[in-house]
Amino acid sequence: MQGILKMTDQIIRDWREKAGKTYFKEELDEREPLVREILELKKQKNALILGHNYMTPDVFHGISDFVGDSLELAKRSRDSQADIILFNGVHFMAETAKILNPTRKVLIADLKAGCSLAESMTGEDVRQLRAKYPGVPIVSYINCTADVKMEVDIICTSANAVKIVESLPSDTVLVVPDGYLAQNIQKQTKKKIIPWPGKCMVHELYTEFDVDMARKSFPKAKIVAHPECKDTVTAKVDFTGSTSQMGKYIRESGAAEVLLMTECSMGDNLRSEFPNVTFISSCQTCPHMKKITLAKVRDALKYEQFEVTLSDETIRRARASLDRMLAVV
Repeated sequence: MQGILKMTDQIIRDWREKAGKTYFKEELDEREPLVREILELKKQKNALILGHNYMTPDVFHGISDFVGDSLELAKRSRDSQADIILFNGVHFMAETAKILNPTRKVLIADLKAGCSLAESMTGEDVRQLRAKYPGVPIVSYINCTADVKMEVDIICTSANAVKIVESLPSDTVLVVPDGYLAQNIQKQTKKKIIPWPGKCMVHELYTEFDVDMARKSFPKAKIVAHPECKDTVTAKVDFTGSTSQMGKYIRESGAAEVLLMTECSMGDNLRSEFPNVTFISSCQTCPHMKKITLAKVRDALKYEQFEVTLSDETIRRARASLDRMLAVV
């Protein structure tokens, strides 16, 4: 028992150190009892907590067993022995975890934590595209609903999208639902890309004017953008990549100053990983991600509420499109 208490105290110290780069001491003092309660519930219920890169630092650090992008977290959940998986992210991410863990209880702290991009397309939209473009393979960005995953040929992530497109035996490929990701893929392949006009409400706000102003204001900073941004934005920055690729670029570039064109909490969370780097906030916030709070995480575990459920057929067919991607990468 004493060993468990010591372990919890160490986790709390680490949490305070990392989250303390964003919050005042008084804010940490207020949140600490919730963190301790979550850690205790996690042990009691043999639960695994996954934290997406866009979570606020108090949720991202300490209570999360694994942190990262949506696919990496879903794969981590598949490899665990947990009875309960709590995905601190948005709904389509929790669905992906359920697809890979059909026999386990998968929870999300707020069912209203949706995604403007994922909600821009339905399974019926995919079926209509098949009728309009017979024989053309359909690649879906992982940021989509299970309803879409079950209808497409293969899934991709922002990190492997070009590789997935290039793996297909067709000169023409439909890429859904992110139109800007499709634009950025088109610049890196000779295949003809047919996009779906979906957008992330955070990344679509960045413009080339923002890049120009950043260059003038912070001439020494490396500017990093997510491929969910417009291609006119990514054409002007120093690096474009997924959230996991961003960290790798920062580490390998040796940049002293970094301006991120992505969701605001990404910079907050990277500060603890790169204490010698100055992160300049752009900064756009996802209201859906911010629905996940410590209090809601505690309640989700305490009451085992907001379970993500999918039909057997949805899981089977959606899993097939994910497995096809994993076979390529």
